[in-house]
Amino acid sequence: MCPIELIGIAGEELTEERRGLLASCVLVAHAKRQAAMLEGVTARRIPVTPIESLCTAIEAALPRSVAVLASGDPLFFGIGRRLIERFGPEAVRVHPALSALQLACARFKSPWDDLDILSLHGSEADLPTAARRLLARCCRLGRVLCLTDPRHSPDALARTLARLLEDCADHGRLVACRLQVAENLGLSGEKISAGTLNDMAGRSFSPLNVLLLSLQKALCAAPRFGLTAGEIRHSRGLITKDAVRAASLHSLRLPERGVLWDIGGGSGSVSLEAAALAPGLLIGIIEKNPEEQANIRANIRTFGAYNIRLVNGEAPAALAALPPPDRVFIGGSGGRLAAILEASAARLAEDGRIVVNAVLEKTKQEACTVLAKLGFTVTASTLSVTHSGPEQKAQSLNPITIITGTK
Repeated sequence: MCPIELIGIAGEELTEERRGLLASCVLVAHAKRQAAMLEGVTARRIPVTPIESLCTAIEAALPRSVAVLASGDPLFFGIGRRLIERFGPEAVRVHPALSALQLACARFKSPWDDLDILSLHGSEADLPTAARRLLARCCRLGRVLCLTDPRHSPDALARTLARLLEDCADHGRLVACRLQVAENLGLSGEKISAGTLNDMAGRSFSPLNVLLLSLQKALCAAPRFGLTAGEIRHSRGLITKDAVRAASLHSLRLPERGVLWDIGGGSGSVSLEAAALAPGLLIGIIEKNPEEQANIRANIRTFGAYNIRLVNGEAPAALAALPPPDRVFIGGSGGRLAAILEASAARLAEDGRIVVNAVLEKTKQEACTVLAKLGFTVTASTLSVTHSGPEQKAQSLNPITIITGTK
């Protein structure tokens, strides 16, 4: 017998079957809004949050039966994960109801088998960061369902998304983005609304809501990998060449989520492909040149790479504006390579990587020496690329050395 009954609730009433599960329980944990449905239940009642207090109470009650009430499916961004991790799968029996995703998509009349899902519920991300994540994923896949909280409410997200698009002069997506919101699903006061970002920015919403951000397929992003220099706006050849970019991204070994620093971003070509390969990444480009900054903004707009944040300035000073990185790419250092490497290493995640592209032998030697002194495992590979065609003379590019430091 499983001593913990994890019961999903959809709507405002307990079914007879679920009420029957409570009869043998000595403890029932529930949200405040679920109190009314527990009339007649004699078990001791406690709030479902904070989670640590709940787990302590459950431990004290075991091996006697306890029940935990949850909204919808407890295993869909719910309390189920924590309880199973804490007490083990053999101790928990799950009784799911329809999830918020299923109910919302039914109200929106929107299939969800190909839907991207982002949970901001309880997220520590500030609104600009949350909006970047949401918009980048929408530009990649066309539709994102988002679980919100009071800090990341639909109106606040709509205002932040609109500002983000306005800052990049992306008027096409500003008009085309459609926001649908489902409030109080399955409860009295259920409400469905929809509109543009500017429409929804001025409204207020119940704390219990789910939103769907969608975009026409024609405005979704370009290929996930394999952009060419001809497709990326850049100045005076200041772009990481295609083959070098591919090898650099391989060396970075990008995680699905986390933070990437792109120092000396130029056109932002490395960041553009990283943004498409890992939409869950947050990418900060450090670039001081106004012309290159304009190119980066144009490229963000063209490719929908809104998980990229452009920072005006020079490293290492400008790095203070960014969160700690999981990966660092250095395409240009302005003669401050050692200081940049030291500043990057000081904030890099435990399993992080730093990748430096070097044209000059002096840069290669400095990068290898400094990284080794900082305790990194260092490898260096030199890449020589020659372009040719049926009626084109072979053209060799300058060799590039890719130095990788693994923490």
